[in-house]
Amino acid sequence: MSDDHTHVQEFFSARAAGWDRRFPDDGPAYAAAVADLGLREGDRVLDAGCGTGRALPPLRAAVGPSGTVLGADLTPAMLREAAAAGRDDDGTLLLTDAAALPLRSGSLDAVFAAGLIAHLPHPAENLRELARVVRPGGVLALFHPIGRAALAARQGRSLTPDDLRAKHNLRPLLAGSGWRMTSYADEDARFLALAVRED
Repeated sequence: MSDDHTHVQEFFSARAAGWDRRFPDDGPAYAAAVADLGLREGDRVLDAGCGTGRALPPLRAAVGPSGTVLGADLTPAMLREAAAAGRDDDGTLLLTDAAALPLRSGSLDAVFAAGLIAHLPHPAENLRELARVVRPGGVLALFHPIGRAALAARQGRSLTPDDLRAKHNLRPLLAGSGWRMTSYADEDARFLALAVRED
């Protein structure tokens, strides 16, 4: 396992048990972001870096009983919390790396990724892997329940020009990874960038 993976697992393992209690008011932001994905009944969607699975219930509601919902995370403790919260009823939980998904190419209609991009060791390569598993015309949502400035303030740091989620950085990063950005919102209440899988 790489040092990147070890660091991510250590960070989230230490916080898994109290994660949902730390952010109790995020549910509506997750539901709104899922609604913006435009999922339909029967669609196949992956929550990449699903953590405790907070997106799984709205994803299941969006695709209905005939759809497929997968939640993938690198940290066993986070998946245990998702299961303890009953969110494994809404989707299949996979202990796997979002950079090497055990899925067929083009097998999904959409990927939802909350807070994931900041933890990708090789963002361009990793976003290409997400593009690989999505059909042409499928959708990617890069989401965070608060915007870049609010998150930086919470973490006691300043925004820097090299922030991957800054529009001037994210658009070309997505374009070089098989995605075309279709919308971008960076507000105090949420961050949401949507992109379409190119042919």
